[in-house]
Amino acid sequence: MNLPDRKEEMVRRMLAGPHPQVPADLLLRATERGARMRRRRRTGRRAAWLLLTAALLGFVVWATLAQPWAVPPARTTPPVEGY
Repeated sequence: MNLPDRKEEMVRRMLAGPHPQVPADLLLRATERGARMRRRRRTGRRAAWLLLTAALLGFVVWATLAQPWAVPPARTTPPVEGY
C-alpha cells in the first residue's frame, strides 16, 4: 500500500467509526456568536465613518481659515518712485 492509499484508508475508517455527539445548544451558540460578530463589525464601520467625517470636517475648517491656495503677502515693500 502506498502513501495515498493509506491516507484514504484512514479517512474511510474515521468516517465509518462512531460519530461524536453534537451539543444541543450548538445552534444557539453559533447564532449568538454570529450576531455578536455582526454588531462588532457594524460598530467598527460606524466608528470609521465617524472618524473619516470628523477628519474631513476638520480639514474643511482648516482650509477655510488658513486659505492655503491664496498667495501670501509680500514680506518687503515695493520701492517708492516719484515721491
